Order: sequence, then structure tokens, then C-alpha cells
Amino acid sequence: MDKTYQPESIERRWYDRWEADQRFSPAGHGAPYSIMIPPPNVTGSLHMGHAFQDTLMDTLIRFKRMQGNNTLWQVGTDHAGIATQMLVERKLQHETGQSRHDLGREAFTDKIWEWKQESGGHITRQLRRMGASVDWTRERFTMDDGFYKAVQEVFIRLYNDDLIYRGKRLVNWDPTLHTAISDLEVENKEQQGQFWHFRYPLADGVTTADGADHLVVATTRPETLLGDTCVAVNPADERYASLVGAFIELPLVGRRIPVVADEHAEMDKGSGCVKITPAHDFNDYAVGKRHDMPLINVFSKDAAILSQAEVFSMSGAPRTDIDTTLPKAYQGLGRFDAREKLVADMDAKGLLVKVETITNTLPYGDRSGDVIEPLLTDQWFVAVEELAKPAIAAVENGDIQFVPKSYENMYFAWMRDLQDWCISRQLWWGHRIPAWYDEAGAIYVGRSEADVREQHGLGDDVTLTQDDDVLDTWFSSGLWTFGTLGWPEKTPELETFHPTSTLVTGFDIIFFWVARMIMMTLKFTDQVPFKTVYVHGLVRDSQGQKMSKSKGNVLDPIDLIDGIELDTLLDKRTGNMMQPQKAKAIAKATKAEFPDGIEPHGTDALRYTFLSLASTGRDIKFDMGRLDGYRNFCNKLWNAARYVLMNTEGEDTGLKGGDVVLSLADRWIISRLQQVETQVTKALDEYRFDHASQALYDFIWNEYCDWYLELSKPVLWDEDASHSAKRGTRRTLVRVLETVLRLAHPMMPFITEEIWQRIAPLAGAEGDSIMVQPWPEADDHRLDAEATQSIEWLKGVIIAVRNIRAEKNIAPGKALDVLLTKGTASDQAQLEANRRFLTKLAKLNSAQWLDTPEDAPLSATQLVGQMEVLVPMADLIDKDKELARLDKDIQKQQGLITGTEKKLGNEGFLAKAPASVVEKEQAKLSEFKDTLAALEAQRDKISAL
Repeated sequence: MDKTYQPESIERRWYDRWEADQRFSPAGHGAPYSIMIPPPNVTGSLHMGHAFQDTLMDTLIRFKRMQGNNTLWQVGTDHAGIATQMLVERKLQHETGQSRHDLGREAFTDKIWEWKQESGGHITRQLRRMGASVDWTRERFTMDDGFYKAVQEVFIRLYNDDLIYRGKRLVNWDPTLHTAISDLEVENKEQQGQFWHFRYPLADGVTTADGADHLVVATTRPETLLGDTCVAVNPADERYASLVGAFIELPLVGRRIPVVADEHAEMDKGSGCVKITPAHDFNDYAVGKRHDMPLINVFSKDAAILSQAEVFSMSGAPRTDIDTTLPKAYQGLGRFDAREKLVADMDAKGLLVKVETITNTLPYGDRSGDVIEPLLTDQWFVAVEELAKPAIAAVENGDIQFVPKSYENMYFAWMRDLQDWCISRQLWWGHRIPAWYDEAGAIYVGRSEADVREQHGLGDDVTLTQDDDVLDTWFSSGLWTFGTLGWPEKTPELETFHPTSTLVTGFDIIFFWVARMIMMTLKFTDQVPFKTVYVHGLVRDSQGQKMSKSKGNVLDPIDLIDGIELDTLLDKRTGNMMQPQKAKAIAKATKAEFPDGIEPHGTDALRYTFLSLASTGRDIKFDMGRLDGYRNFCNKLWNAARYVLMNTEGEDTGLKGGDVVLSLADRWIISRLQQVETQVTKALDEYRFDHASQALYDFIWNEYCDWYLELSKPVLWDEDASHSAKRGTRRTLVRVLETVLRLAHPMMPFITEEIWQRIAPLAGAEGDSIMVQPWPEADDHRLDAEATQSIEWLKGVIIAVRNIRAEKNIAPGKALDVLLTKGTASDQAQLEANRRFLTKLAKLNSAQWLDTPEDAPLSATQLVGQMEVLVPMADLIDKDKELARLDKDIQKQQGLITGTEKKLGNEGFLAKAPASVVEKEQAKLSEFKDTLAALEAQRDKISAL
């Protein structure tokens, strides 16, 4: 083995070997255990959240594989509709100056497939760097042919069961991308905003209780005034009780709108009156629905003011009974220009009461960066009420369990307040909705146009046009557990590995993905998608801040593995910024945190760091100090293996039989190994990755390396030790290390495989890879309480001697004489039994028992239980120098006593000082005298040496 651990030289080599040997495929025997990887975006790069999550999944799958399970870790990527379309659009614009509209839909989607073939594998290459033992032979893509068939089948069946419908509803609309987006793709940002307070004139001469001829409403979006349909007041608000049913004349527009009573209006907020725009606000939509108000849309797809409003009933049917005229002055203006003009016009009319500066949040599209607009559009929806009931029951009855259990409450809260799910997106890249329209607008759903014509008896004279929209990415990923296994066909994989065993996911997508998978899978397979949902926290920086490009605190896991120079790191953090003005501050902070860039740490150290931080459900503060520490841990394990090999290769390790005598240390480490095997197994079974990694770390570093390897030397290096004793210690060295490597393998796959290949033959282990070795199982018959007690006694004495050396600045190599006294008969017996170990490891000339403690010479002392460990000081100190130091200390103490006695003898002080101050001085005097007595006694002892 190389002198130093060089992860870069072994990691790629071993991964390529495992993959070539098909180590990641199911074994074909044993109880099935399967995990579905949450499919990362095909456009993506591995971020810290991916790396963390993939480490947990790989640890589980390697653990279960070694336990003899038939394991499948299903891998795949998501087509990522918006992200992929944007990326290829930008690439096309940069390279050719063309837009997707210049190419047309078919040619543009061909370009995306070309990009996918060339560049779409970046994240899968990074997964390999993390050591992910996924079954690459079964890699799936949410747009591959088989998955497309599953998505299409689900849509058609839901439509035929009246669980999918098309309707006009409010959605999050991105005016830049011209598509609806999900809540997860909306980023709410806090900002300084304005609250405009307007007068809305009452119609028909009606006045308020205090005689006002208007109501005051406040809004953060004045431009939506053009689409107002009513003003709401609280039904319990006596100020406005007489106005319910009266009308307002909507300023600038002239439309008569009613005053309605609704709980949405809060009496103590502003004037207590709220303008209601059902077509442009989600809360207002709910109010409008309760009062059967019309929906008046005033925005185009670009969020500009229309030339004429669009008016619909709550059912989405056009209404012709309402004037759709909009003021000419605003037509065609973008929403923010319209806002500015409208506020100025209201002010000119004397209808602006005041403008209030407030802190509020604005929704932004996470891809476009544009402000999201609630917009009334025709979309496809899944009716979720019936789908939700069995999904709730599955968690209630324990068919699906959340770890930690507290996340069940979050799941239930969302599932019991579900809104129908908007599944259409106005994109070109994705699963195109399998619906066709005739010229009259009738809808036909089927697998293809030919299928539709055959089902409905439509001849070639009927023109059919396919819906332009595609399905939300979450719709296809909702089928992930069964679609990847071949559904709707009844495949052997589906039969074997579904339901899957464990889902590992962040809490932020419980709503968007986990719940929808449960609903869809129960509907189409009558099975739960998974039996356990392990929910982890989010990976944040060391200060607990979310990692983001704008904060300049993003860490790339590959940089932590391979290292990165400072200049390259600065380029990554400050290049292509949305807010370039932050670059200088980010560069300064980066230089302060990483003045020399980031050193390489290797994959195993990064994985172990993640596991150590994986406490249940809490957000993770990533700590570079821990990463450095676990790189040192890898080095420690490497060096331990080198020591073992140097003392066992070419030697008798008991493989050919022969008598074996186990030393006390051998018996102890074997006993402790049984306990650690139990601890690690229990922790992994309970998803306590932090406990598993800590238990193994403590055993390897503190017990095997720091103690057992040292305790092996008195046997191995003793020329008088018997062959059977040396054989016993060598056998124990290699067998315990081989077992520890198997325990550590799921967490640190690369270093364990590399060392195991050298250790396994010496330990009698057979096989080509540690990956397929059996998981260690504890044997209670090998627990040895007597050996444990003896070694703990021995460790206590050795630590006591080491502490004395440190306190007295005694060289580590200087041999000492040690006395033990004031102990029990058991202590005395331990000394007799373990004197050889003790003298060797504590570097002693002698270790003797002192029956009469009062005869002890001047010594440095440490306690081990009730027993005293004494190191006589006669030969260890410079007598003249020590006496001079003590004389100086005695003189100082005498001065303190004289000064305090003088103060306490002053009658003026005693008369004026509070009693508590006098008592404090008296206590100090007593303390000074005690210290002086101790110093004088110590001087007498040293004088007598």
C-alpha cells in the first residue's frame, strides 16, 4: 500500500470496475429491497442537496445488498420542462440568433433531443463520482418511450374516470415564459413596497354611518382595479352593515359593483374594506366564488392591459351581460406602467387618500426572474378529492410510515386541504397532452389521432388539432415508482420490486411529489409506492444560510472531492451573476473563508461528513471543519491498515490452523466489535446515519487505532511471546479490521474496497469485492465483560500517567517509575495481570503497588476511581530551581497576607465598610494562609529530596 492515502488514484478505478462487473444490478435472490432515486433534472449539476441525499440512499442500498437482499436502486433523470426548454432556447439564440418560433415545434424538440444526447449525462457522471451504486443498466428518462406510454395511459384513464378536466381557472402565470408554473417554481422575495389607499365612491346617494359618500380600500396592485367586481366588508363590522347590497361606482371604469359581506375582510386591517378582483388574485377568487361574482380578466399573456376585458362566469362560461370596455388610456400598457398612470389619474381625481410604504413579499418565477401574475387561463386539472382519500388512509393505517413521524402531520394538513391540481404547461418540451379538438371545440382524448378517429368514428373530413400544451413535470414524476418498472405491462420487475421499500426525500417536496406519487400509485396499482418515507433537512452553509448563487455561498460537492484553486472558485461564484453588484463582497468573503482555495478531500470523506450530519429532519449546517476531520479519519484508517499489513503479510494469521492464544487486548477488541456491529446495524435500520457513523468512528479511531494497535505491540514485538500468542494477535488484527471494513463499506465504499482487497486473503475472506461480502452480525458469545473491565482499568492508568507527563512537561520517551496506592484488591490484581502491557504502553521502568500510602514520596498524582497513580518527582525536577520558584511564591503569598491583615486592622475601614465586604476580606485572608501553608509543606518535601 502507498505510504499516503490518495483518494483520486483509487476512486475512479474502483467505480469503473464495479460498473463493468455489474455489481449494482439486482442479485436475483433474497428479499427484495428497492429505492427509487428522486430523478434529478437532466439539465442539472450535482448540488450539495443531491450529494447529501444520494449518500444516504447509497448507504442504505449497500447495507441491504450486504445483508443479502435482492436490491434495486433505480436511477433516472427528469426531462425538466421549463429548465430544459430555456437552456436549449438560449443555446439556439447564442449560436444561430434564432428563436424556437423560427424553427417550429418539431424542429425545436429535435434540437432538445440532440442536446440531451450530447450534454444530458453530466449529472449522471457526477453521481458516479459520489459512488452511487445505482443500476445503470435500467437507467430511465421521463421522456423515454416506455415512460411516455405510462404517462399517456394514466392521463387517458383519469380522463375516462372524470378525474381530469379542462377548465378556466386562476394559475401562477409567468409573463416571460408564457406558461403556468407550480408553487414550487415560485420564489417569494421580501421587498419594500407601497400600499395605495383609494376612495371608491358609493352609488345612488348612499352614505356610510358617519356620512361619508365613499369607502376607502387599499391595494398593493392598483392596476387590478380595472377588474374589480365587488368590495367586501366583514359581516360583523357594524360600520358597514347598512351598506351590504349597496353599490360602488368603480373609479376610472364606471362599472357598478356591489358591497358584499365576507369573512375575508378583516375589521382591524386598514379601513376594513377590501377590493375584490377574482380574476387576478387567489384569495379574491375564493371570495368571488362564494358570492357568484363574474371573473373579469384585464391582462394579456404578457401581463399588459387588454383592449377589452374578458368576462366569464365562475364556471368559465363567457358572459355577455357585463360591459367589457376598458379605459383607452391604459390599453396595451404593461402592468407596471399601467399602475403608475392609474395612481396618477386617481390622484388627479382626488381619489388617492395616501401612499404607505410597507415590507411585503412578491412572487417571482425561479427560472425567468419575472414577477408572477395570477391569471385566468384555460388549463387541464386533476380532480384530487377522490384520489386523496385512500392516500390519507395509507398513512393513517401505517401502510406508509414517515421518518421522522412528525412529518405525517405536515402531510395530513396538506392532503385535507387539497385544491385541484393544474397539470398543463404552455411549453413545447414535455409530454404533449393526448387530446384533440374538432372545429367546434369538442374534446377527444386518446393515444393518437388515429386512435381518436377510430374510437369516435371520425372521418378524414373532420379536422382535428392536438392540444398544444404539455403535462407538468410533476405529473410524469408522480408515476416514478411504477412507471420505471414497466407499468402498464405486468413485468417481473414490477412484480418483484413494487411497492418500493424506502423513499429518501427533502421535506420541501412532500406536497409536490411525495403526496402525488401516493395518490397516483394507489389509483393505478392498488399498492402504496413505498413503505417508508425518510425525510431529511436541507443542506445550508456553515452559518445556516440557504446556499444560493446570489449569496455567493454555494459549494460544489465535486470541488470538495477534487479540490479547486482560489481563482477558479472566485470565477464560479462571481461569474454570470443576476446581481453583479454583489460580486465584490462575495469575492471578499470567499477569499476570507478559502484563502488557498479548497483542498481535495476525496469522496469517502465527503460522504462520511454528510452521514455524520444526517440527524432526523433538521436542516444541516455544512461544516468544512468536519470535512477536514473525516479526511483525517480516512488517513487514520489507511495508516492502521498499513501497520496491520506490515505485521501480518507473510506471517502466520491462523489460516492453516494451529493453536491460538488470545491476549487480554485481543479478547477486548473482539468483544467491543460485537457491540459496535449491533450499534451500527441498529442505527442504519432506524435511519440514524449520524449515530451509525459516530459509533464506527469512535471504534476505529479511539479503540482499534489508538488502543488496540498499541496493545498488539507487546505481543508482536516480544521475542519471548509464544507462536500461538502471536498467531492469536495477528489473526485478531486482520479479522477485526476486515470486519470493520465491511461495517464501514456502505458509508465509505472506495477506501474500504481498496484496503479489503489486501486484508481479505489474510483474514480468510473469499470473493472479488467487498460489495458482495456478508454484513457483519454480532455474536453475543464473544462478549467478554472481564476483558473489557481489565482494559478499561489499563486505559485509565495509562491516561493518568500521560496526564502527569503533560502537566509536568515530562518527555514522552522518558521511562518512569509509577506507584499505585489506595485501591482495591481488584486494582492490585489488575496490576499483577497487566504489568507487561502497562510498562510497555505507558513507557515505565516499573509499576509497583504501595500498601502504605503515607509512605509515598513527593509525587505527581492522578486518580483512577479511588486508586491513586503516583509518579515520584525526585529524579524529575531541578531541586534548586524548584526551591527558588517556591521561595518566590511564598514571598508573594506573605505579602498578600500582610496587606490584608493591615486592612482588617484599620478601624476606619471596619467602621465604614459593609459587613459583606469585611467578610470577603476575611475569607481572602484565610485562603492566603492556606496557600502559604501548602507552599511551605511542598518546600519542606523538596528540601528533603
